[in-house]
Amino acid sequence: MKKIALVFLLAVFVPSLVLAWLAVRSLRDQQLVLERQQSLLYQSVADALAKEADNFLADQQHEFGQQVEALLAVRKPSEGNGSFDDRLRAAWPLAEVGFVVTLGGKLLCPSPKGPPPCGEFYAENGKFLGNVQSAEVYWNNAKIPANNPGANSFSNTKYASQTQQIRSVVPQQQASVSQFENIPQQYSKVASTEAEFRQLVGDSTEGTVARFLENKLKVLVWYRARSDPGLIFGAQLSLAKLKQGLIPVVQQLEPALRDDIAAALLDDNAKPVAISRSGFQTDWKHPFVATELGEALPHWEMAVYLLNPAKLAESAHVLRLTLGSLIGLLLLAIGVGGWLIVADLNRQLALARQKTDFVSNVSHELKTPLTSIRMFAELLAEGRVSDPGKSQSYLNIISAEASRLTRLINNVLDFSRLERGEKKYNFQPCDLAALLRETVQTYRPHLEANGFELRAELPEQPAAIHGDRDALAQVIVNLLSNAEKYSNGRKEITLELEALRKPLPHVDVRILDRGPGVPPDCGEKIFEQFYRAHDSLSSGIQGSGLGLTLARRIARAHGGDVFYRPREGGGSCFTLRLPLDAEISQPSA
Repeated sequence: MKKIALVFLLAVFVPSLVLAWLAVRSLRDQQLVLERQQSLLYQSVADALAKEADNFLADQQHEFGQQVEALLAVRKPSEGNGSFDDRLRAAWPLAEVGFVVTLGGKLLCPSPKGPPPCGEFYAENGKFLGNVQSAEVYWNNAKIPANNPGANSFSNTKYASQTQQIRSVVPQQQASVSQFENIPQQYSKVASTEAEFRQLVGDSTEGTVARFLENKLKVLVWYRARSDPGLIFGAQLSLAKLKQGLIPVVQQLEPALRDDIAAALLDDNAKPVAISRSGFQTDWKHPFVATELGEALPHWEMAVYLLNPAKLAESAHVLRLTLGSLIGLLLLAIGVGGWLIVADLNRQLALARQKTDFVSNVSHELKTPLTSIRMFAELLAEGRVSDPGKSQSYLNIISAEASRLTRLINNVLDFSRLERGEKKYNFQPCDLAALLRETVQTYRPHLEANGFELRAELPEQPAAIHGDRDALAQVIVNLLSNAEKYSNGRKEITLELEALRKPLPHVDVRILDRGPGVPPDCGEKIFEQFYRAHDSLSSGIQGSGLGLTLARRIARAHGGDVFYRPREGGGSCFTLRLPLDAEISQPSA
């Protein structure tokens, strides 16, 4: 006894106390754990929305290429490239200015003397597009082509140098991570570089270039047409229309998250461009998590904000309180349980002895009635009892002992009752006409006793089918009962049988009545379980609404069906359709 108690103390109780001490220490970090979990979840949301925004920009770039090819396909020889700007803006609303430049740096479109947007564009980008001077740009080509004509200039200091910029937003979770892991999260992953336009183009077919002019973002897309690779066609995108196109992307936030967070697309000045929750206001520069979009929209962020920032701290407090209470309760349970286990060992040993005695007693109780049954059965089987009274007495004893044995077994064993819900059918060849005659003959007295006139129009020749006689009889009885219940005063029921050959050999059993019929919109609903038509049809009529359901299920199990149609002159016509047995019903030669 003492040895068992010592083993329990060393193997269970002491390790439990150590684990409890570790759990108490971990309670202090629950808020950090929750924030980390929420950060991972919401960071994935921000990443997914940012990816959708990048995909939208990529789609616009590809669409621009398609617009260029379409415009070149219908261009007249007399138009040249000077009209590209007008034609592009008319065909593609996202374009603010269209331009055409040769690889040598000659800007063919727009003209510096054009309308204000064109003149302003020429003044801002003419030298850059003409390769006269380099500019500080953001571009989406990470790979430098080896056969670029200006490849040697890629190694110069200007192009190699990249300017890092501090992010316009400071995500709360990234700031907390950087404190512990010493990660400079305050710097943007997007860096500008200084290069000439031809260096960016290289031998690529399309691309995006972003630059800031007077602190205003300008986004240029360019495309090299297959029909004229010596020219670069491009467009400066309308930032206002680009923002409008990005609004649906932000509003793709999952409905399950809309009560907890709000998503916003922020521009390079940390001002919201699109918000998933209308009317939401907060400190835009301090989101919970954020993801930068990339070089096409440099320093733009997809940010996620908590609608109730205090909720996380409250959840952590509740979790600490719950876990602390649970740990204390478990310690108490371990202590009390250990004491009870040690104190109860003697009682368990006594219980084990009682179980052994119980098995012996049950064996004896089973043996006693079996002995009686065997003894009296042998007396009767060997003919030793000639007195009829004694024979009957012995039979009564055998029956009583058998009942006693059954009750005993039922008390010892726990019988489970399983209802599988499976109906098994005994399919065999049968004559449906004969089955109908038998069913009508059985049910006719009941109908006639209630004042019904039942007419059975059955052919003399057999209708051979393959089915379960009892189940099909149940279908006929259900349909006759249905006609009886809904007679509506005119107590006339007709049963017809007709064998048809088209479209496939089958037999129709029709049961017709002169009741009120079924409402037009209930022709199929009446076959649903528990469904009954409106009150005017079913008022005062008993039933569960299962008769037609069972009839249809049985018919479909036989490869047929039950359906309803209105009867001419008033009433209902229910038809049981079953396939004929081709082998049995084949006419003899």
